[in-house]
Amino acid sequence: MAILVSETKVEAVQADITREQLDAIVNAANCSLLGGGGVDGAIHRAGGPAILEACRLLNGCDTGDAKITTGGRLPAKYVIHTVGPVYRDGKHGEPELLASCYRRSLEVALENGVKTVAFPAISCGVYGYPHKEAASIAVNTVKAFVQENNGLDLVRFVLFNGELFSVFEQVLDVVA
Repeated sequence: MAILVSETKVEAVQADITREQLDAIVNAANCSLLGGGGVDGAIHRAGGPAILEACRLLNGCDTGDAKITTGGRLPAKYVIHTVGPVYRDGKHGEPELLASCYRRSLEVALENGVKTVAFPAISCGVYGYPHKEAASIAVNTVKAFVQENNGLDLVRFVLFNGELFSVFEQVLDVVA
């Protein structure tokens, strides 16, 4: 499923983000940026030690912020690391922090000349964010950003499993 927002293609695919051949992929990282489970662990494993070495120099990352490193051995030139919120009940700033992850990642992308970027479903794994709500925040934040900012050719949501892919596809269909 794909939509065109201003001059930017926004789409959802079911795939492995570590195999994306785009300018940058986004890592759903923890605050240390030193690797972890899920998407974070997969990116660090696939990208090799260059990513970890670059992350060590960044002194961590706050929830809702984003920082960029090399892509190491990944097909993507860059990895943009962002720290999503742990979902409690949606009343402790989680929606604003999750939106900030997407917005800051796109800002960092543009600051570094990135034209194509892939996102995972930030905070939808062990951080427990409800999938439909997270997808709505992700898609609407990306849509608003690309309407206000030129320079991105493609924003792709790369979902590892069919359930998440289906949820993102439904949200994209609604905002189209």
